[in-house]
Amino acid sequence: MNKKYMTVNGKKVAFTGKEKNLLTVIKGMGIEIPTFCYHSALSVYGACRMCIVEDEKGNIMASCSIKPQEGMSIKTHTKRLMNMRRMILELLLANDHQDCTICDKSGSCQLQTLAQNMGVKQVRFDPRKEREALDKSSPSIIRNPNKCILCGDCVRICSEVQGVGVLGFMNRGPKIEVSPAFNKPIADVDCINCGQCVSVCPTGALLVKDDTMKVWEAINDPEKLVVAQIAPAVRVAIGEEFGLKDSTNYLYKSVSALRLIGVDYVFDTSFTADMTIIEETHEFIDRVKQGKNLPHLTSCCPAWVTYVERNCPDLISNLSSCRSPQGMFGSLIKKYFAKQKGIDPKNIFVVSVMPCTAKKAEAIRPQLSTEKMQDIDTVITTVEFARMIRKMGIQFADLEPSSLDMPFGFSSGAGVLFGNSGGVAEATLRFAAEKLSKEPLKDVNFDDVRGLAGVKSAHVDINGTKVRVGVVSGLANMKEIISKIRENKSEFDIIEVMACAGGCIGGGGQPVPNNIEARKKRNKSIYSIDSQAPVKKSQENPTIKQIYTDWLGEPNSKVAHRALHTHYGSKKRIDGMEILDSKKTTEEKLTVSVCVGTNCYLKGSYDVLQKLISLSKEYQIEDKVEFKGTFCLENCACGPSIKLSISDHKFGLAHEDVEDFFKNNILCHFSN
Repeated sequence: MNKKYMTVNGKKVAFTGKEKNLLTVIKGMGIEIPTFCYHSALSVYGACRMCIVEDEKGNIMASCSIKPQEGMSIKTHTKRLMNMRRMILELLLANDHQDCTICDKSGSCQLQTLAQNMGVKQVRFDPRKEREALDKSSPSIIRNPNKCILCGDCVRICSEVQGVGVLGFMNRGPKIEVSPAFNKPIADVDCINCGQCVSVCPTGALLVKDDTMKVWEAINDPEKLVVAQIAPAVRVAIGEEFGLKDSTNYLYKSVSALRLIGVDYVFDTSFTADMTIIEETHEFIDRVKQGKNLPHLTSCCPAWVTYVERNCPDLISNLSSCRSPQGMFGSLIKKYFAKQKGIDPKNIFVVSVMPCTAKKAEAIRPQLSTEKMQDIDTVITTVEFARMIRKMGIQFADLEPSSLDMPFGFSSGAGVLFGNSGGVAEATLRFAAEKLSKEPLKDVNFDDVRGLAGVKSAHVDINGTKVRVGVVSGLANMKEIISKIRENKSEFDIIEVMACAGGCIGGGGQPVPNNIEARKKRNKSIYSIDSQAPVKKSQENPTIKQIYTDWLGEPNSKVAHRALHTHYGSKKRIDGMEILDSKKTTEEKLTVSVCVGTNCYLKGSYDVLQKLISLSKEYQIEDKVEFKGTFCLENCACGPSIKLSISDHKFGLAHEDVEDFFKNNILCHFSN
């Protein structure tokens, strides 16, 4: 490959021309340029202007938005550039209300850090807008519009990576802001609580809802027995909060920290991950034998489950009925452990330490309760756990490791794999292979489902039975797969889905930066733990076997279903409802689908729809046309979007063109 050359700060630098932008070349030299709106996994936005550079002619340009060019000569830290960056920071700080000391993001806020690093000692400008109320409607996320710097990171990750798109820019000019549609509370839109917006937010505009006070209250209640579970992904990320950057397994230091905080029992969520594998593998094999509800969709990720309930409830029957490992753990403690210990389950407080903000929403699902008592009392994320450690004055790095409590402190390597994208699939294959072949599995590693790619696949031949496995992380990657499932063209028998890129290791409650580099280290550590585990398969966990003997009976038994399974229901807000109840006729109707999703609605799709209905009555064809409101037709740029049942084409239709469209595309259909 022919190299090209440019000059950066007087130094000749080689580049290939395939780099995403000039910023990539500069960072590759070890030069750090500040950014707010740039993330390598997202599209280039170029709004914050912090990454500006200066060429030899004195031109100023954003390095994230231009490609490196042969012979280019630029400087990155001239006096002029530094003054400009400080001015930008002052303007941003003026709008931030500067209450850093009481902000949960203090210490990890990019705006705060850059202001300190660049010597911004005072802000000469008044705030641009009045203080707005905080949005605390979500069980997982707090939105503070007062601290938003309009970088657009949350908007792009929600749309581009998660495929949800509940955040967007509203208004214009000085009134512009980031908000859910119509400035609704975030709980009133189709947010899936994944927390990825929090992960990329450089300020305190988006925060994980802090539930640590609930834990402190339980610890200080003499009537409560406090039981904690630690998820696999927490142990490989918690060290980052304390400057330990190697993503080593800090499970046993975490156990010590929880005991010092005052927790009575500390167990491992990997234990109930093993239990999940026993239940879900039996469920999957039964579906394969019966040939129904395939492809089998995993249900461990609550953000994914919420996505299905709100966006594609027609796939609910494909979801596994198994609770997530967190959900199974809560049931295990309140129904089995309480009885074993002779304790009233109402006096047991179960706290989950999770990498995931969506687990907070999952914990309050009515389905995860017994006699109006939630099985999980509260959820704290990795970041909240670190906050509790600091509050107690615990020096995490100096802690002596402690063992987990038994009987739920032992797990297989397969259970730990749940922390990675592909881990559930691999753990399932380790059991399914033995279950179907009736022979011991010698090589337990399934490399095809490993790694950080958004979509992975493996075709496994088990004693003549071919199992097609799909693995998806980042929900935007599921859109095409969902379409194929609906068309009965699925390429898979079982699909593991994790909402967050990389799986739980990249959850919204993990330490920042939560980028690809951090996820690579965490991913590697999870596999390292598995490789060192004395037991590699969930079905070989001796305590799991004992619980089935003592309590559950057989996998998927009635007792197991009551304790370890759940159900789901449609939560779709607009369900393709019929707008006009047309008269029935033996003649096949022309269906006109009009998008009434947020983007098209704002562009006037409802008025377009009403006009079309009015015209159908005027021309007396209302009994021949069926009008339907629908969700996104994936034609947002040209909206309001319309689709006719006689064509695959998607039309973009402005209100002033409705009558011409009606005559040329609808009325003419009945005139021929």
